[in-house]
Amino acid sequence: MQLNISNSKIAVIGLGYVGLPLAIEFGKKYDVLGFDINRDRVKELSNSQDRTQEANLEDLKKVISLKIESEKIGLKFSSNVEDLKGYNTFIVTVPTPIDQFKAPDLGPLLNASKMLGSILKEGDIVIYESTVYPGCTEEDCVPVLEKVSGLKFNTNFFAGYSPERINPGDKVNTLTKIRKVTSGSTPEVADLIDNLYKSIITAGTHKAPSIKVAEASKAIENAQRDVNISFVNELSLIFDRIGIDTNDVIEAAGTKWNFLKYQPGLVGGHCIGVDPYYLAHKAQSLGYHPQVILSGRRVNDNMGPFVADKVVKLMIQKDHKIKGSKALIMGITFKENCPDVRNTRVVDIYHELVNFGLDVDVFDPWADATEVLHEYGISILNKLEESIVYDAVIVAVAHKEFLEIDFQKIKRNNGVIFDTKACLDRSLVDGRL
Repeated sequence: MQLNISNSKIAVIGLGYVGLPLAIEFGKKYDVLGFDINRDRVKELSNSQDRTQEANLEDLKKVISLKIESEKIGLKFSSNVEDLKGYNTFIVTVPTPIDQFKAPDLGPLLNASKMLGSILKEGDIVIYESTVYPGCTEEDCVPVLEKVSGLKFNTNFFAGYSPERINPGDKVNTLTKIRKVTSGSTPEVADLIDNLYKSIITAGTHKAPSIKVAEASKAIENAQRDVNISFVNELSLIFDRIGIDTNDVIEAAGTKWNFLKYQPGLVGGHCIGVDPYYLAHKAQSLGYHPQVILSGRRVNDNMGPFVADKVVKLMIQKDHKIKGSKALIMGITFKENCPDVRNTRVVDIYHELVNFGLDVDVFDPWADATEVLHEYGISILNKLEESIVYDAVIVAVAHKEFLEIDFQKIKRNNGVIFDTKACLDRSLVDGRL
């Protein structure tokens, strides 16, 4: 192969929470094109703005300036497929969601592969970062690249897989500080890809022995966390019936050095609430029905309705008439201090309360109201109305702004406060997970 990291020209396909930080870091050392089919996103980034708040804006401005000053390094953005033709290394970071039946939705991934197949040329490398099940890169994506390009895999073009490890909203464990798993379709390509990532990842890399191993490593990272959280969520359901506080139990158990202090809560987001279904899908296609993984998913998927049911019961104990009562859900993003609303399970609380007949407001100063309305059909408040008081207040996300609110001013005298994150003073709340 003639290709080496010194002459790598990199195109990052998909400029969301994963692709943008990657494009910025590579742009400091290489000629990089940030590609996205969303023209508004490309325009926004070209103006050094980022709605996801993942990018360091100073770094973004710097790499854009580098590209203007020199064609050899720096970052520019485009939504024009023709612009991809000048690049030889393609990193795919498009979403891999699940559909309404909890099955993998490979639509964005396969569409990106078709697009790349149309411009692929001799010696090019396609690296996938999108989370998939083991075998997806070589069994689903590569055949599309071959068919559309007319080129032969591992003869005319090559592939790799390096699972993304971005933690949205985390300003400490950023891209370069998290060790990166890499892999390639041949030993030579695996070395090249490893060296490419090693050039920007200060934490170092781990070269997996195969693409399937790298794919599987990502799937089990999140499946393991999902199962652990489902265990404490199930404990929360049990301890609620016993009449003891789950967090008190965890605090006591945590006095032993080898106890893992996972906390109960809603499990959403782009990874933990999705990736286990990819692993389960692969297992079922091979004739094995996973027990632990899917049971954990069932527990976690039912936590939203449990919270709503608990809130209604607490209201009944305080003699509230349920139908027509006003409820406020605080937070709709999938985690605190982050605008990411992908696969948020807060919507489960909302829909369950609405089904009970409550009039529900959702307040979130971090979330984009237009995006929430488009994705979930829910109109949210970005600011609280001082004149409105609520019969029930549910803290669903521990945004820093919520910790400074005077809850006595936003609830009725006999109103209910439920804390799903155990982030408020216990004297304020009527119940918590």
